Amino acid sequence: MRKLNRHSVVFTLGFCFMGIIAKAQQLQSYIQEAEANNPQIQSYELRYNIAEEKVNEVHTLPDTEFGVGYFVSEPETRTGAQRARFSVKQMLPWFGTITARENYSSSMADAEYIELVIAKRKLALSVSQSYYRLYAITAKQKVLDENVQLLKTYERLALTSVEVGKASAVDVLRLQIRQNELQQQKEVLVEDYLAEKVQFNNLLNKEENKKVTLMDTLVIPFEDMPFSKDGLAMHPELLKYDKLYESITQSESLNQKESLPNIGFGLDYIPVAERPEMNFNDNGKDIVMPMVSVSIPIFNNKYSSRTKQNELRQQEITAQKDERLNTLKTLFAQAKQSRNSAKIAFNTQMKNLKQAENAEDILIRNYETGTIDFNDVLDIQELQLKFQMNQIESVKMYYVQSAIINYLTN
Repeated sequence: MRKLNRHSVVFTLGFCFMGIIAKAQQLQSYIQEAEANNPQIQSYELRYNIAEEKVNEVHTLPDTEFGVGYFVSEPETRTGAQRARFSVKQMLPWFGTITARENYSSSMADAEYIELVIAKRKLALSVSQSYYRLYAITAKQKVLDENVQLLKTYERLALTSVEVGKASAVDVLRLQIRQNELQQQKEVLVEDYLAEKVQFNNLLNKEENKKVTLMDTLVIPFEDMPFSKDGLAMHPELLKYDKLYESITQSESLNQKESLPNIGFGLDYIPVAERPEMNFNDNGKDIVMPMVSVSIPIFNNKYSSRTKQNELRQQEITAQKDERLNTLKTLFAQAKQSRNSAKIAFNTQMKNLKQAENAEDILIRNYETGTIDFNDVLDIQELQLKFQMNQIESVKMYYVQSAIINYLTN
């Protein structure tokens, strides 16, 4: 009798270095492809580029003012009639104001860059989790295929037993019904795979029906993949609040500079016509008048209000950072617990499957002596399938939770 080949579906504990390295490289390749093609990442990159360009925008002076006036009724002066007036004026912000604007814009660009880093991390997490779900679906399909083949073998045994009067036709029908149930599960998994593949390829911004290359076998290692909890405190989601806090600090520095006077320099030029039939030294001499102006914010309540608002915003950001840190700690604890639980469940299913195989061996030996209970055969087959499916779920959960831990700590 041909027994079920479980070599490809039963996961063995221990390090499979080549497989783990190949899996990591393959998955990393998909993540890099997603980062290069994902529209959301491209959107964040454009936002960052815009924020960087704003640094150049603020590195400017106020617009230079030019004025031209023509005297409709020319005023007469001792040196002649004034015909027109030309003026130019340039306001200059207080010393250090432009630098303060650059610092503020740079801090906002830094905040946008952190948003880009967070988006890439989240994308890598989504790609990894989708990859492991695809793997689990494929592994379950293989298990079902092999179990269907096993039931067909049992069906042939049952038909032989019916012919010699050692089994009834009901046993054959029950085995066929069980095959139909497994076929139904296979068809459902096909639909699950197609839906998950669409999600995976959309993350990579590829055609929905593009083939996804998966590992044949994933294993749960003896030792968990290393991580440092210290990395949680330096997570980009927390660094984002530091950058926002810094941007408000720079905003307040700019606010203080803008509350200081502005200085203006200008020049007026008035052409003067010569007085006819008169001869003196300054006859028709044009007028050139340099000017200096000062803009003083006497009513500066808006600057005081901005200072108060900035203080409140910094308090708000500090509270938001503390709240987010607590959330990340909770997510980390949950992911660690779920990963440990997956490993425990995997080991338990390993033991259960071994015992089910022993029971199957006993049934086979009974058949060789001329007796077999096909009800027991179906029960053992159902148990074996349950343990195999649970093993696959445990492996998937282990790596999904590992991806979350990696997102939080690396």
